[in-house]
Amino acid sequence: MLSRIAESLFWIGRYLERADGTARILDVHLQLLLEDPWIDEDTACRALLGVMGSEAPDAEPIDRAGVLGILAVNRQHPASIAYSLYAARENARRAREIISSELWECLNTTTTRMPRRVAAERVHEFFHWVRERTALAVGINETVMSRDDAYHFFTLGRALERADMTARLLATRALTEASGPSWTTILRSCGAYEAYLRTYRGVPSTRNAAEFLLIDRIFPRSVLFSVSTAVDSLTALEPRVDRVAGDAALRVLGQAVSSLEYRPIAEILDDLPHAMEGIQRATSAASEAVKLRYFPSQAVPTWAGERL
Repeated sequence: MLSRIAESLFWIGRYLERADGTARILDVHLQLLLEDPWIDEDTACRALLGVMGSEAPDAEPIDRAGVLGILAVNRQHPASIAYSLYAARENARRAREIISSELWECLNTTTTRMPRRVAAERVHEFFHWVRERTALAVGINETVMSRDDAYHFFTLGRALERADMTARLLATRALTEASGPSWTTILRSCGAYEAYLRTYRGVPSTRNAAEFLLIDRIFPRSVLFSVSTAVDSLTALEPRVDRVAGDAALRVLGQAVSSLEYRPIAEILDDLPHAMEGIQRATSAASEAVKLRYFPSQAVPTWAGERL
């Protein structure tokens, strides 16, 4: 497979997951601001922008509308939903010969219907629409794509982004322990509430909810499951034949899996923001390693016999 095609598939997966994860985080946090009048809106919005890797201007206060303008409908901001959807569509155009016509039509339709403004009373409806469209795109791919290298690059991108987004969502809970989103809200935002109840059969507690979202082995949005999925995709792309693991991305992700799976949950909760920063650093480092390994920007041709 051409590296440019592989890179496009990787970023389609990442951008779709980023749009979905951003919509979930914003839906939780902005709804909290609406329901709790005692929260300082400017402080909470700046903290939210910080969690999403964005900076707010210092000159003026930031409110819900400002956050929406930056992280939802701004087509130029790399962390926004609109930017992610348009970038997914552009990468799909570059990989047009590989992706299915259904996926292309889905992404085309989504970007065509992407609004430039969202009315205050339709914010939740907008986030629901984003989640539906990204789920449709991913569902199409899961249904019609052969389980070859193209599929694994797409899945690898999604898995890395999902681990990062779940870590960011947990970081929003750690922003302000007293007034942050409840664990029930966090679980619902991940689509995890019903699965959590079937597992623990009780009101969400800090320990159980964090354990479920961090280290549950069979829930697909947990950090551990997402990182393990990325490891499986990397292994499928290049099966290990050496006696020593040399792939940088596998090494970074393997360390992340070990730090989660074999570390007591109480110890993780004692310093949850730092632990989530560690997960975000690991996914970023793994993404960079994948880029260097599979998508070299200035690859030098090497000759082998009479083949380039």
